[in-house]
Order: sequence, then structure tokens, then C-alpha cells
Amino acid sequence: MTHTVVLCGLGQVGWRVLDSLKATRANITVIDLKAKADDPRLEGVTFYQGDCKRSDLLQRAGAATATGILIVTSDDLLNVSTAMLVRRMNPTARIVVRMFNQNLIQRLGSALHNTVALSVSALTAPLMALTAVSGEALAAFNIGDKAQQVAEITIDVDSALVGDRLADVAGRFQVLVISQELPADCRLSATDRFVVCGDPKAVGELLALASGTFASGVEWAGKLRRFARTARRTVGEIDFSMKLATAVLFSVLLASSLVFRFGTDAGWGDAIYSTVSVVATGSDLRGDGRAEWVKIFISVLKLLGAALIAGFTAIFTNYLLKAKLGGAFEMRRIPDAGHVVVCGLGNIGFRCVEHLLKLGCQVVVIDQKADNPFVATVRRMGAAVLLGDATVQEVLKQAGAIKARAVIAATSSELANLEIALLVRELNPAQRVIVRLADPEFAQAMRDAAELKYAMSTPALAAPAFAAALLGDRVQSILTVGLNTMAICEVVIQDGDADLVDHPLLALTIDYHFLPLGIAGQPTFAESGIPKSYRMKAGDHLTVAAELTDLERLVRRAAPEKGYSVLIDDFPLTASDALAPILRASRNCTAEEAQAMLATKRFVVGEGLSRGQAEELYTRVIREKASATILQPHS
Repeated sequence: MTHTVVLCGLGQVGWRVLDSLKATRANITVIDLKAKADDPRLEGVTFYQGDCKRSDLLQRAGAATATGILIVTSDDLLNVSTAMLVRRMNPTARIVVRMFNQNLIQRLGSALHNTVALSVSALTAPLMALTAVSGEALAAFNIGDKAQQVAEITIDVDSALVGDRLADVAGRFQVLVISQELPADCRLSATDRFVVCGDPKAVGELLALASGTFASGVEWAGKLRRFARTARRTVGEIDFSMKLATAVLFSVLLASSLVFRFGTDAGWGDAIYSTVSVVATGSDLRGDGRAEWVKIFISVLKLLGAALIAGFTAIFTNYLLKAKLGGAFEMRRIPDAGHVVVCGLGNIGFRCVEHLLKLGCQVVVIDQKADNPFVATVRRMGAAVLLGDATVQEVLKQAGAIKARAVIAATSSELANLEIALLVRELNPAQRVIVRLADPEFAQAMRDAAELKYAMSTPALAAPAFAAALLGDRVQSILTVGLNTMAICEVVIQDGDADLVDHPLLALTIDYHFLPLGIAGQPTFAESGIPKSYRMKAGDHLTVAAELTDLERLVRRAAPEKGYSVLIDDFPLTASDALAPILRASRNCTAEEAQAMLATKRFVVGEGLSRGQAEELYTRVIREKASATILQPHS
């Protein structure tokens, strides 16, 4: 890859994007306001210090002639304005923009041609959500409207899968095996590992069966217990002044009722009615015929009642204005076990909740800010929300973190996320905790030193996708299998793609070295298997996994090397009728010419083919029991 790329912004994401760009061997120019030219991390790149929205600086950096521009600062407005400036300067360059505002992402992509807007939260949240549910996720993406998960399966010694054929396991769970270490017909044994892609629910079931552990479903307490929780939390939310005012008011009501009951020989009903009438309404109770002390008592009670009612009303009104009764009522919506707790409702936290709910999980959210705009939204979506500090152990207990299926620490503070993870591990050492971090070195240290297996660096997870998006089409996720980093990309087949349209899918996988995962609007290949005879059509949305260098060839529609041919050495007479149409199509000859060649028993069935076309044709020929050989170019 020899493209010239301009990178604007070297924040947490920008530095990671730069690392990914270096791996593509592009000519890189960087613009940043704070970085210094002598920074060793900038070795091998051209650097300009300044504001990336300055047109003169962009001109000097070569934005007018660059093939790709990445704008990844932390300011949405700056990113959008720079993208528009670059588009005016360079009408054909590929522009990749980082956006926080989810509502602008799709609109920006349609408003500026050849522009892709990506969000760190949209790229990483699905991965965190799937990891919380299944315990393992390498990538998450969609084929059309179908969610897909990629995960590494490790066979435990006690797994029921030991001894089963890999192909049978893949067929039973309708998953696509995308690693090549194990042959399809091998028998699985303990410690075997393979990577699969499929529906998240099926992948989760396979992970559970492979490890021999099964996550329990959501467990709810009885209605009486949940009501008691709500009542206890409601009482706990009442401040001291409210409790004191209530106690004084009811003490006066009780004392007055006792006086009327035993001092005037009234019944309990009349005593209570008289007390409430005097205190609440100032009624005189027709006191002309009453004893003097009763009249004095009623007068004092009127004055005391007026003061108590006024004070109680003021205090109660103030309490209602300040009370967080929503949090108290949320207690009835918190399960006892089997749910997922999300701490922090920012961009990433909200996206995690969104994906978890789509996966059918029960979600409990902890956030400190009552005015967080996402709170009302996730409540309407079906998640329970507790307003509180997730770094307080009691709040975690109220959210049911001890017996939850998993806990996601996704606040904007790395220190708070680490503290949450350690608190949860104190409550339950076996709990699955997904920790959002920024620095990948810190995340690795947490995995090694603190045994936080699921400490994730979101910039490191998202950065390769920004670099891959320069190649075109729609990069959905980045997948690392062993030492290979692959991009999962949706490729749209266009009318003018001469090397793709009407070509067999099997041939394209060989020519462009990609793994097909599915075509939008059709059953995924995990469900139906990769169709060997399918020919690509204009308008197909093909989702593939490929290494960046191979993806670049596919996106450029680089023509594969041609000159291969298939030589048929011999075939049984019964195969003549099946080979005749193959020969006519590949050689573009008449039926008579095809029969004449078939009579020679040895002929070339296809010429000037790509390697993939030759392999596909060879497969069709030997299926008819013919003896054939693939001839290399110039052989």
C-alpha cells in the first residue's frame, strides 16, 4: 500500500491510529496542536504542529493531493469543519472522521461523498456487551439486520464436545469455523482451540458447552420481597427533617385522639374524626356546650394544628422536589441474579446497554447524574437505573453485582473503573468484570498483574478500524486471530466491477484471499454454509473478513493475475453429457466443437483464467470423475 495519508489529531485514539497506519506502509503526514516534532513515536512520519482546520497548514501537509485523510480529534465540531474544508480542497480523497454525536454519523456520510464517520463507542460497545454475555468475543458485526459474533472456543477437559467432529459441532450450532488450525473432520480433544462466527446466542451456547459451565438465567425475587425492597429504599430516601415533621404531626394526632377518647367519653371514631377536623380544617366542633377545659384544648389544638400543617406541607413539598423516588421504585426491577450491571452511562455505556437489551439481557445501570440525558432513554428501553456512585460497595450490592452475569465498568474515569472492578472482585472473586480503559499498556498490566482478564483499551480496539476505513466500503470491526489482524468489511458489488460481477464466490475467495461471512438479505454462511456455485450480482452486499493488504486489493478491485488453465487428461464416457456444457461455457464454442474436443479425451477446458476461476472450474470437473490438472501461467 503506497497511499499518502494525512492524520489530524494525536489524542488517545490518534496515536493508536498512527500505529495502525504504520503497519500499512503508507506515506503518513500528521497534524496536531500539542505533539512535539522530537517525539520518538513520530519517527518515519512528516509532522506539522498546529490547528488542523487551518487551510494553509492542510495545504502544506499535502491534503489537496492525499488519497486519504483521517480526522480523529476529540472535538466533533472541529472534525466536521475540517472534513468540509478538506472536501473542498480535495474532491476525491477518502475522508474518515471520528464522531461522538451518534445522530450525525449517518447524516455526515450521506452529505459528504466518499466520507466515513466512525464512533469509538459504536465500534467497541458491541464487543464489550458480547464479552459480558458470553465471556469471549473477538469481534461483533452485522450482516444485513442479523447480529454476528466471532469468538475463540477452547475445549475444556470436562466438555461434552470432547470426541465430536469439528464439522458436526459447527453444523449443530450453525456457526462458521474461520480458523484453519484444525481440519473439519478432526475429533475434538481437550485444549483444542478454534475460532467461530455465528449468531450470538448460538456462539454463547457453544462457549458454555465447550467450557462445561452454564450461566444461570435471570432470577427474580418474589413480589412481596421486591415490594419490601422498594419500601425500605423509599424510607431510606426520606431525610431527617421530613421524618421529624411526620413524627411530631402524628404524635400530636395520637395525643389529641387519646384526650377526646378518654376525656370526653367519645368513641374511637369520633375521637379521631374530631382531632383531624380541628387540626386539618380548624373546625369548632360545635363547642358551646362543652366543658371549659375542652374548649381551651380545642383552641390550643387549632393553633398547634395550623402551625404543624403549614410546616409539614412545606417540608413535604421540599422533600418531593428533592426526592429520588425513581431510584427507590427501580428496586423492584432489579433481579436477584443473571443480569448484567453497567456502571457509567456515557457514550460507551449507553451503547453497551443498547446491545445488551438487543441480546435479550436484563440490564441494571448505575450512574451518578440524575440529569444524564441517557437515563430516561434506557429506562424506556427496559433497563433499570440506580442513581449512585458505583465505587461505593453498597450501591453495587443494591444493583445485584454479586450474583450478576457480568459487570461492565464503563465510566469516563479509568481510576473509577479500576476501583469498581476491584470492589466487584471483593464481593465475588469469580465475577466477570469488563473494564473500560484508554491506555493499552495499562490494560495489559491490569490483565497480568490484577488478573482482570477483560480489561479493554477502547482506543486500541477501535484504531485499526479507522485505518481500515481508508480502504473503502464499510469496515464494521477488526478481528485478531493468532498473529493475523483482519478487517470485517461490507463490500458492495457495483455494476462496473467486471472482476466481481457474475464471478463465482468461491473463485473470488481464492483470488482476493478473503473469508466470506454472508450476503445481506440471505441466510448467513454460518447458517447455510458457503455456497460453492453462487455467482456475485450487482447490488450484493457481501460481508468478508480479510487482512488489510488483501482487503486493499479487493477494495481497489485490483484484477487478479490471469493465465491459468485447466487440462483434462481423461474422463469416463458417462461424464460426457455433464462436461459438454462446462466446455461450451468456458471455451465459448458450439456443441459440435465441444463434442469434437470430448472425443480427443485430452483437452484444455479453460484458458486465461485467474487462480480462483481455475480452482472453481477444476472442482466442477473432478466432481464429474474426470482427471484434470491446473496449469500455471506460461507452463
